Amino acid sequence: MKRISILGSTGSVGTQALRVIEANTDKIRVTALSAGNNIDLLEKQIKTFDPEVVCVLNIEKAAELRSRLGGKIPVLSGLEGLIEAASHENTDLVLTAVPGMIGLLPTLAAIDNGIDIALANKETLVAGGELVMKKAAEKNVNIYPVDSEHSAIFQCMMGNSYKSIHKIILTASGGPFIGCSYEELKNVTVEKALKHPNWSMGRKITIDSSTLMNKGLEVIEARWLFDLEPDQIEVVVHPQSIIHSLVEFNDHSTMAQLGYPDMRVPIQLAMFYPERLENKIKSLNLAEIGALTFHKPDMDSFKCLSLAFDALKIGGSMPAVLNASNEIMVERFLNREIGFLQIPEIIQAVMKKHNPVYNFDLDTLLEIDNWARRISLELQG
Repeated sequence: MKRISILGSTGSVGTQALRVIEANTDKIRVTALSAGNNIDLLEKQIKTFDPEVVCVLNIEKAAELRSRLGGKIPVLSGLEGLIEAASHENTDLVLTAVPGMIGLLPTLAAIDNGIDIALANKETLVAGGELVMKKAAEKNVNIYPVDSEHSAIFQCMMGNSYKSIHKIILTASGGPFIGCSYEELKNVTVEKALKHPNWSMGRKITIDSSTLMNKGLEVIEARWLFDLEPDQIEVVVHPQSIIHSLVEFNDHSTMAQLGYPDMRVPIQLAMFYPERLENKIKSLNLAEIGALTFHKPDMDSFKCLSLAFDALKIGGSMPAVLNASNEIMVERFLNREIGFLQIPEIIQAVMKKHNPVYNFDLDTLLEIDNWARRISLELQG
């Protein structure tokens, strides 16, 4: 019986993970759950899955849930509580599905305790990839990718050596504004940006998908997951979201992983690897689909993707600055404080102000993250 802690259980990935667990209760048990603010849904999850401990990031909401539960289960709070939930002693696997840089410290804590990671928080590797992968190697901890693109690469690499990779090709749906020019993007509203054509995701990642920053973050994440150089990573727009990514090997043979867009597939694989369990997800019907199309991303109109490649090539602390600034920009856009095109404009301005640091430790990384957030709040674009 595998024991799992889910960080971000009330979000899109977390709720889908719990659906997978419900279908496999004979194989896996929930030991910890965490939420940001949604204690109503968390309370329902507690009743269904009976975890040993829960965490609520919002301290006031945690107190309210604690009162509701009447001491039946420990209710932790804040970042410290999230770290404790991630490193809970009765845990074999932590699914990190919280959005943003906040996932870094709990992930490191879990690794420190020898707990395997199912990684759905790309910001952890974007900002602290070198630190995380080094510690995982030291502790002999496995990191299983949950993002559909990285899961696809992971699956294509089964039975193959990473040294045989010529390049990887990450597919992008193109988001809701596929084909739009830079001028047309000036009038993008929050409502339009939150309508993704293929995937059901949280608000932050949906905005990232609309700017193509999500793909940029995935590029940086892939660099660390698969030990690649920047010029070994390519992005292609594939609107149907059927091919989830590809690997081209040194002999120029190319492998792809296909399936209808459903996050339960990579979630299930990450939770039960190396087993492949049966499920009720729809089988792929290529004749029904008819045609698959591909084209290069427009990095002039969607500048966030270009900035991510720039940050990766510069290296050091620059990806952390990109990530921190983007988190602030997405929040400001959702709050209607800035326009859609100001997201990449301000991120670029913050990057220009930063002198990258190399071979940094965790404390330095956190200082740089805080600096980038402060500057991002001060700039107006």
